[in-house]
Formats: sequence, C-alpha cells, structure tokens
Amino acid sequence: MTDHQHPLGSGCGAHTTAADVLAGIDLTGKRAIITGGHSGLGLETTKALAAAGAQVIVAARNPEAARTATSDTPNVTVDALDLGDLASVDLFARRLLKAGHHIDMLINNAGIMACPETRVGPGWEAQFATNHLGHFALTNRLWPLLEGGARVVSISSAGHHNSPIRWDDVQFADGYDKWLAYGQSKTANALFAVHLDRIGRESGIRAFSLHPGKIFTPLQRHLTQAEMAAAGWLDANGNPADPTFKAPAQGAATQVWAAISPQLDGLGGLYCEDCDIAVRAETAGKPFVGVKAYATDGNEAERLWNLSAEMTGRDYSRESW
Repeated sequence: MTDHQHPLGSGCGAHTTAADVLAGIDLTGKRAIITGGHSGLGLETTKALAAAGAQVIVAARNPEAARTATSDTPNVTVDALDLGDLASVDLFARRLLKAGHHIDMLINNAGIMACPETRVGPGWEAQFATNHLGHFALTNRLWPLLEGGARVVSISSAGHHNSPIRWDDVQFADGYDKWLAYGQSKTANALFAVHLDRIGRESGIRAFSLHPGKIFTPLQRHLTQAEMAAAGWLDANGNPADPTFKAPAQGAATQVWAAISPQLDGLGGLYCEDCDIAVRAETAGKPFVGVKAYATDGNEAERLWNLSAEMTGRDYSRESW
C-alpha cells in the first residue's frame, strides 16, 4: 500500500498566507461551515474564503460576538453552536438539514487549549469533548449535506505529540493534566480525519487534519504570561520572543489549503502542516515536527470512531435521529 504521508512539494510554506493560497481561485457557488469562524485563525479563514466568493456559515457559541466580528465581511452568516452541548449540535444540524444546501467545506476549527479541569455533558473532559466529540457529532449529523463532494478539515496541532489516546483513562478520572488532555484531543482530531476519509470517500467525502503552526490567538486565553515566558514564547516584558510564531493570516493558510487545494484531489486521511502534507515525526529529526504514527494509525482511528459513536450516539449510518 502506498504511503501518501509525505510532502508533495506544494510550492507553499510556513510564510504563505490564506490569501496567497486562494490567489486566482474563484469559490463563487461554494458553501463552507467554519466552527469558531469569528475568532483567531477561524476569522482569518472566514475572511479569506468569503473574499474568494464562498458563502460562509460561521458556527459560534456566542452568535452576537460572531456577528460583530464578521459584520464587515460579505458572504457570511452566523448560527449558534456550542460544541460542548450535543443538543446544540443537533439543533444547528437540523437547521442546516432543513435548508438542504450542499456543504463543500466543513472546517472543524473551534477548540480550547490547556484549560483548567472542566466537565461538560455527562461528565466528559472538556478538551476531548469540545475539540473532538462535538465535531464528531456535528460531522455525522451533517453527513447528507456533505455527500457528493466535500472536504472536512480537522484542526489538530503539533500538541498531539504530547499524548496518544489514553484508552485506560480517556476522561482523566485518575488525575487531570491540561497538556496531556490537550494532546489527546489533538490526536483525536487527526485520527478522526483518518477514519472519516476511509468511510466517506465512496460518498465523495475526503478529510484532512493539520497543524496550523504556533500563532498568538485567543486559544492561549487559559495560559498565564509566566507560563508563556517559561515556554520561550514571550520575553520578560511580555513581548513575542519566538521567531517561529506565525501571523494569523499565515496560521490560517494550511486549513484553507487543505479545504480547497487541487493538489490534494484524490487524496485524504492525511496530516498537513505549512501548506503541504507533513512528514512522519519519526523521520523529522526535530521535536514537534510532523505527525506521530499513533495519530495516523487506521486501527486506532477506527477504535476512536467506535468509542465516539458510542459516547455521543451520533453516527451517520443511523437511519433516524
């Protein structure tokens, strides 16, 4: 079996912006959903796709804030979605299913990072629930609108290097570690794309995951200045100190590239970074570069899919909801 998890030589890189990716591309008539599309990388993605002519639906936990943030951006509508609440996911999906419009791009962008221990729903750890389970349920509920040609983009992170799926304690019942919990949720994002692509490709659904790079966005809201200084991200005065950090428009580029690039036609289930398919971490020679083997393992991906379907009760193959 051919291993496609290696760079294509896309011609793009770490400094490419979302606008660069879309240069000369007309998305008129295309429809995209972007979770958290009003903040951070999500907002940059919304602006770029809308400017190229796509109709963008921003799914936001705070619709009022989303409308304010996107008020000057044409081709954008806002709808309410709380990924930590399956009832909210169902209501959002029902509204779209009722409208019946095909979705060309579903960009599962919203997420939380390194938050204090928080439980949502029936006691689920919040990062796993919000970053993975909410998007799992959403994608399955929207399946009829994705069939016939769609890309689903799952925003993972190099943070997945911190943890595989902790099968013996997914919910951190035996003690919470915010970075291991984040890492597990980002591994889940990558594995989700692997299995979604496997079962969706016959219906025209292809899926990708990615690391957007390091970018200062509201994602760091739960980190103190001292923590970010200790990590080398900020200097003692609170100013950016790590030259590898990207601007937001550069950070949004890889998810835009994964959503629209013709270079990915016929491919799927792959992990991307810097607007190209990523190398495998085991051959990268650098920490936090590329994708770990456990985040692309097909058996792990299927096991996670089955667990997620059991936990959420949302699976596209169900005849009724």
